[in-house]
Amino acid sequence: MQIDRLAPVLSSLQPSNHPYLNGAWTPQHEEVTAHHLDVIEGAIPADIDGVYLRNTENQLHQPLGRYHPFDGDGMVHQISFSGGTASYRNRWVRTRCFAAEQEAGGALWGGLMDKTGTSKRPGFGAHGGLKDSSSTDIIVHAGKALSTFYQCGEGYLIDPETLAPLGLAPWVPLDGISAHPKVDERTGELLFFNYSKHAPYMHYGVVDRDERLVHYIPVPLPGPRLPHDMVFSEHWAIVNDLPMFWDQDLLKRDIHAARMHDGLPSRFGLIPRHGAPEDIRWFDAAPTYILHFLNAYEEGDEVVMDAYFQDNPQPAPLPNEDGYGHMMAYVDEHSFLPRLHRWRFNLTDGSTREERLDDRVLEFGMINQRVAGQKHRYIYSTTTRPGWFLFTGFVKHDLETGKSWTLMLEDGRYASEAPFAPRIGGTAEDDGYLVSFITDENRGTSECVLIDARDIEARPVCRIALPHKISSGTHSWWADRAVLGNRADTPVDPAHNG
Repeated sequence: MQIDRLAPVLSSLQPSNHPYLNGAWTPQHEEVTAHHLDVIEGAIPADIDGVYLRNTENQLHQPLGRYHPFDGDGMVHQISFSGGTASYRNRWVRTRCFAAEQEAGGALWGGLMDKTGTSKRPGFGAHGGLKDSSSTDIIVHAGKALSTFYQCGEGYLIDPETLAPLGLAPWVPLDGISAHPKVDERTGELLFFNYSKHAPYMHYGVVDRDERLVHYIPVPLPGPRLPHDMVFSEHWAIVNDLPMFWDQDLLKRDIHAARMHDGLPSRFGLIPRHGAPEDIRWFDAAPTYILHFLNAYEEGDEVVMDAYFQDNPQPAPLPNEDGYGHMMAYVDEHSFLPRLHRWRFNLTDGSTREERLDDRVLEFGMINQRVAGQKHRYIYSTTTRPGWFLFTGFVKHDLETGKSWTLMLEDGRYASEAPFAPRIGGTAEDDGYLVSFITDENRGTSECVLIDARDIEARPVCRIALPHKISSGTHSWWADRAVLGNRADTPVDPAHNG
C-alpha cells in the first residue's frame, strides 16, 4: 500500500470520556491518499467500477458545550474500484464554518444539545444558530458529489474522484436543503425539500441534470415541523408532516425541544413532480416519526411507499451517569424502534392502507438505485447494537417471496451504511455488491468489504485494508464510473413524462 499524507489541520480537541468521541466513534483527523490497497481476504472483482463515498462526523475542536455526534465536522471517505484494484482517500468537507474555526483556532458554534446563546457567532445558511458541518449525507448528481447537513444546510459540492472542494451548490435556496435530497437516475433530476420556522414552513424543488433549479414551490404546513427525508415515485414526490416536532410553547422561548403531539396523524403530501401547491394531495396515516424512506412506486390507482415506521418516536432517556442518556436514546434504534413498513395511498378515494413488513428493529436501508421510483423487489437494511448508534449487520428482504437473509458481524466490528453497487453487465435487480467500511475495535483497524448481494450470508467477496482506523458515521453513496462525468449528453428516458 502506497500512502501519501496531507498536511495536518488545526485541532483543539482534548481527550474525553464522551461516548461518541471514543471507540468506534473516535474522530479521525488525518487526511491521506492510498493506492494499491492490500487485500486481506478474497480478491477484488473486475466487474465493479466506481466509487463508494461515506460521510462521517469527526469533531475537530473542543466543544463549547455538550457534544452531540451529529455536531461533528464532515469528512468524506472514498474507495475507488477499477480493473480489480482499489484506492482510498479521505478529506474534510471544507465548509465556511470549518474555515472560520480553523482561522479562530477553536470552536465557534454550539451543538444540538446546547442552549441558545452557546455559539460565539451566528452561523451560515438557513439554520444559523448551528454550525453547518455538512456531515450527514452525500450523494452524486450531475457528476458531482453533494454533502448535506442534518438540519437544513447550504450543500457543498465535491469532486467525487479526487474529493477536491468545489464550493457551495449555487442553486440552493435561502432556506437551504434538507439532509436527504434524492436523485432520479432515469431523468437525471435531483428532488429536494427544506423546512424553516417561518411560513409556509416547507418548500419543494427540482434541480435538472444540468444543475439548474427548474422548479421551486411552497408547501404550506400548519407550523414548524422536523421532517428529515423524502421519497419519490415516477410521477410523484412525497413529503411529510409528522406529529413529532418542536414543542410550540417552548419554541416561543427559543427552546428547541421535540416531542410527539398526541391526536395528530402522520400526513404525507404527494406532489406532482413539477406540480403547483394546489396540486398537492395529502394522505393521513397512523402517527409516527420516519427517519429514512426507501422507495415509492405506482401500482394501479395506488402509490406504494416503503420506509421505517417508529413504534416509539419519543423514547425515555437511557441510563447514563455522564448525563448523555437523552442523546443516547435518540440515536439508539432499540429505543425508538423503527420497523420496515409499507403505506399504500389510493389516488381514487384518498384512503391510506398500512402494512408491517418486518417486526425486527431495522433502519438505514438501501435499494438498487437503478429502480428508484419504480417497483423494487429487494431491500438491504442494517441492524444495530442496542444502546448505541453502531451498525452490526445487514438484512436482505425479498419482497416478492417474503424471504429474508441476515449477515451479522463479529462482536466489536461495526459497519457503515452499505449501498448497492451493480455488477458490470448484470441484469437482475440484486446482481451486484453491497459496499461497506468496517471499523474493527478488536484490532484497531478499518477495512472495506464487498458482499455479494445475491448471497449476503456468504463470506465477503473481499476484505480490503484501509490505511487508518476511521470513525463511524452516517450516510453513503455508490456512483458507477459512467456517471461521474457530467451527464448532460446522456439521453433522458423517453418513457418519463413527469
